[in-house]
Amino acid sequence: MKSDLQWMQAQVVALRDVTPTVREFELRPESGFAASYEPGAHLQVQVMTAQGRLQTRSYSLVGEGDGQCWRIAVKRLDDGRGGSLAMWQLAPGDRLQVSAPQNHFALDLSAPGYLLVAGGIGITPLVLMAQRLGAHAKRSGVPVKMLYGARHAGEFGYLPHLQEALGENVAAHEGSKPIDFQAAIAELPPGGQLYTCGPVPMLEAVKRAWEAAGRAPADLRFETFGSSGRLATQAFTVRIPRHDLSITVPADCTLLDALDAAGVQTLSDCKRGECGLCATDVLSVEGEVDHRDVFLSAHEKAATTRICACVSRAVGTLTLDSAYRADS
Repeated sequence: MKSDLQWMQAQVVALRDVTPTVREFELRPESGFAASYEPGAHLQVQVMTAQGRLQTRSYSLVGEGDGQCWRIAVKRLDDGRGGSLAMWQLAPGDRLQVSAPQNHFALDLSAPGYLLVAGGIGITPLVLMAQRLGAHAKRSGVPVKMLYGARHAGEFGYLPHLQEALGENVAAHEGSKPIDFQAAIAELPPGGQLYTCGPVPMLEAVKRAWEAAGRAPADLRFETFGSSGRLATQAFTVRIPRHDLSITVPADCTLLDALDAAGVQTLSDCKRGECGLCATDVLSVEGEVDHRDVFLSAHEKAATTRICACVSRAVGTLTLDSAYRADS
């Protein structure tokens, strides 16, 4: 039960290491024409991992397009599920399957002010937003500010692009010291919008500050890459009594993919822990759930009665329900 996508073949025409851990890929579709896109758009990409698993990954499109190629950036995760390592094995001339651009993180140019917040590789969808908003601000005078966080100076891969677009309105925050989101939100005009992408802990901190400021939930727009959690990624066991099944979810496989492989159909769409379509009822937990989504509320996560199967994981054993009902 997945969204239908139209796939096409694309060729890797160029590579560039933006930082020691982030590599940019220039992809040219076989048609020779790269469809245009708006800020917030992404590509779905199919990659074959070293374990022989075909995985689908979502990568934001970086910067303005040229009509011939698309640019995406991939952070190397040595302890991930293998998708980033497979991408880093690609060389110019290699081919892979990609989708047409999709967008679930669109930019609204009607707001009276903007705050962009990026953490690490979460900068990728915000590069084009910063470029468009920088031009928009020059025409309209609408205030635009950006907060860009990274663990160390060497990871600010797109900072020059952002400074070119927004000038002194970009603030780079290096290290683990918390960013004062409340102060930045307080400077945003009433009705202003905040766009953010980054690791789940950062997104949760932004959401708390936004709610504490009494801002309208609809004016907070976010996207996540759903790969960061509190607990180390490892294999865990899932029981589904309604199907009389017990399966192991490997460290390099999502719960959603493991359920699908076992014949347990689960609705899904974004596969980034944002839409909640794949949220599955949890009957019991022997161990601990690592919620990596931004869909469930803090109360729901604490109750552990549902889990977003596309990104969240566990340590130990989960017992889940499913939508399956035997014919009466």
